Amino acid sequence: MDLVDVHCHLTHEKFKKDLDLVVERARKAGVKAIVCSGVNHPTNVEVLELAKKYDLIKASLGLYPIDLLGLGPDEVGLARQTEKIDLSEELKFIKKHKQDIVAVGECGLDYHWDKEHHTQQKKNFEQIISFVEKLKKPLVVHSRRAELDAFEMLESSSIKKSLVVLHCFEGRKHLLKKAADAGYNFTIPCNVVRLQHFQTLIGIASLNQIFTETDAPWLSAFPGKRNEPAFVAESIKKIAELKKISPDKVARAIWKNYGQVFK
Repeated sequence: MDLVDVHCHLTHEKFKKDLDLVVERARKAGVKAIVCSGVNHPTNVEVLELAKKYDLIKASLGLYPIDLLGLGPDEVGLARQTEKIDLSEELKFIKKHKQDIVAVGECGLDYHWDKEHHTQQKKNFEQIISFVEKLKKPLVVHSRRAELDAFEMLESSSIKKSLVVLHCFEGRKHLLKKAADAGYNFTIPCNVVRLQHFQTLIGIASLNQIFTETDAPWLSAFPGKRNEPAFVAESIKKIAELKKISPDKVARAIWKNYGQVFK
């Protein structure tokens, strides 16, 4: 099977000691592409370096909403921005590396960690959406506890829906259906093996709207164990079970989706 992980964070400190082994395990598991995402300037630089070092790794340059606000980290382990991010300058940096990346992200809104600056978050995301419209690259969207606002902002833009990838989209069932009907794409993380929400999403979205991701080192299929790209195989099994088709057919469809979107 040809497998793909369209969203992970291999620049995390949990991979510093054995990244070579992690990449090799992914290769042996059948993973043909790993999209590694940045969240700020330091991690964007690191992601570009990883993509140069490993043929399996593809770069996605991002601006995490919390980092853009200059707030403290919601998770430790990723390189931090020491100064407030200049959004315009970072977008210029991303444009400069257009030929070196397969996507922009993760970007979006986060109302879980930030309860006070939603207006500024929206302004930032609006600027990013406008930028990506012109760049014509896929946009990987983070929308934790802000799913409705993120969806409405995307809908009011002219961004091509088939190039939008909703990362770990946790909207209510009616919003899942609305987003699927509108033509957006969704990622299915490895913890789908035990989370009903993502199992519901698999039932709503068509196979040609689905991607596998790990969000490694988080969202593992195995509680208490660090996640890594090889584990997308667990998501493939669960999708196949719920769609009542073979794992091979699921893998082929998702690999085809990857080829059509992440060019």
